[in-house]
Amino acid sequence: MRTVLWSELDGAARADLLARGTAAAGPQVTAGVADILSGVREGGDTALQEYAERFDRAPAQSLVVTGEQFDDAVAQVPTTLRSAISQAAGTIRAFHEAGMTRDYEVETAPGVRCARVVRPIRRVGLYVPAGSAPLPSTALMLAIPAQLAGCPEIVLCTPPGEDGLPDPSVLAAAGECGLSRVFVVGGAQAVAAMAYGTESVPRCDKIFGPGNAWVTEAKRQVSTAEGGPGIDLPAGPSEVLVIADTGADPEFVAADLLSQAEHGPDSQVLLLTDDASLADAVAEQVQAQLDVLPRADIAAKSLASSAIVITADLPEALAISNDYAPEHLILALREPERWLDNVERAGSVFLGDWAPETLGDYCSGTNHVLPTAGAARWTGGVNVASFQIAMTVQRVTPAGLSALGPTAVELSAAEGLLGHQAAVTRRLARVGTVDGAS
Repeated sequence: MRTVLWSELDGAARADLLARGTAAAGPQVTAGVADILSGVREGGDTALQEYAERFDRAPAQSLVVTGEQFDDAVAQVPTTLRSAISQAAGTIRAFHEAGMTRDYEVETAPGVRCARVVRPIRRVGLYVPAGSAPLPSTALMLAIPAQLAGCPEIVLCTPPGEDGLPDPSVLAAAGECGLSRVFVVGGAQAVAAMAYGTESVPRCDKIFGPGNAWVTEAKRQVSTAEGGPGIDLPAGPSEVLVIADTGADPEFVAADLLSQAEHGPDSQVLLLTDDASLADAVAEQVQAQLDVLPRADIAAKSLASSAIVITADLPEALAISNDYAPEHLILALREPERWLDNVERAGSVFLGDWAPETLGDYCSGTNHVLPTAGAARWTGGVNVASFQIAMTVQRVTPAGLSALGPTAVELSAAEGLLGHQAAVTRRLARVGTVDGAS
């Protein structure tokens, strides 16, 4: 990893250092995704098969996963992995259930009661990547909140492996969550299938899940089209930012950086530290650990767009992090709790030397579907509320109308919306508070 002094960089160099790799994908990905979306919208299942033959390692043997395939997949998964899936499901469920949005009602004026009621989204689509590695954990992270939300229809799409079949561990995770509607399709074409519907894949109201630049762009395009589905958030290539001080363990810091670098060549990892000696030690550890990493080729490409940054002090490091708004933020600090109040924007925060980001990816209980590419500036990660809509309800008595009606009359008059005003004054006339003027 390259090491730079923040103080020696001008504004343009700083922006370039922090630029995500996906920004360079640009026009080619945008145009390619648009073609795929159009193809699936017009061609349905036939188009999905054609794209599978073009893009997948092997076309899916069957688009629809059958009950027998579920059983066979679970039988292939080692007992220890099935146990880990179950334990992770338990922690994820416990955390998300505790933070569920509740209905509430309040009397805002005498005779006027306003409520907020929560309803599940009718049909949701979950995308579980399996490009360079299968992600059963993502199936848990998406399906459990959807279940807790009460979504009546849950659809899951995941790419085929080299044998044309879905990964057994992904199916085991889906089965752990009680899912039965799973389709073997990946990439932008999976997003298109869930957005528009095909002969086999049902059209979904909202699409969830992380993915590469193509998946992220597909979600963006379908969500901005008229009548298109909603999406959870821009969940693109993974990223982690570590802030470390003197006393941090170089071995741990390097391992955390590599844990995200191995996700994909377009992942980005950054270390900010005010200790030049630690920076050197981490750089040495990164190289030493990279040499024995099975996915070293992938991680090495990610490291090419990553950096170790030496800052003047920790406040400057926190300021850089808040501008960057990382997906994952690790505070490898001696007093991490003390610095937490300085964190303004991050998808998920890990405190201290003993909180590896990996736990958040799998089993601490928090969700690993998090905002990337700076979207942590305005949103957080997936949770139960992501799978629900909240409706407001008003209950008004004649006395309540008398209490608040005059306020509405004044405001609607100020805005020149006399139809709005008449909807109130006609009612006020019935309760005897004004003359029967229209």
